[in-house]
Amino acid sequence: MLIGLILLSVALAALAQLTLKHGMNQVGEASLSSASVKAVVTNLSVLGGLAIFGLSAAVWLLVLSRASLSFAYPFASLTYVLILLADRFVLHEEIPILRWAGVLAIMAGIVMVAQTPHR
Repeated sequence: MLIGLILLSVALAALAQLTLKHGMNQVGEASLSSASVKAVVTNLSVLGGLAIFGLSAAVWLLVLSRASLSFAYPFASLTYVLILLADRFVLHEEIPILRWAGVLAIMAGIVMVAQTPHR
């Protein structure tokens, strides 16, 4: 149950990032001008991404009520893994080999953390 909640929070956070990126691609390069701020805060993808982040945070609070931060927080690095996979297989971006090696290191670290007591 705990790992499931962690993975749900991580997946929602990754989805939020992808949704925010989609929205900002629609907006274009942002600045602090009133027109730019208005374009950002009225973009449905940006608003949706923020809402998904809110849901991810709510699930994360459930996680924090059940596990120590030193156990749970390393799993947040899985968002990097999910974003990299989405870049490669959804957006068809080329990923340098060193990034793939970094993902393997992240995964190895998470496997080690997962083997420890969660409190």
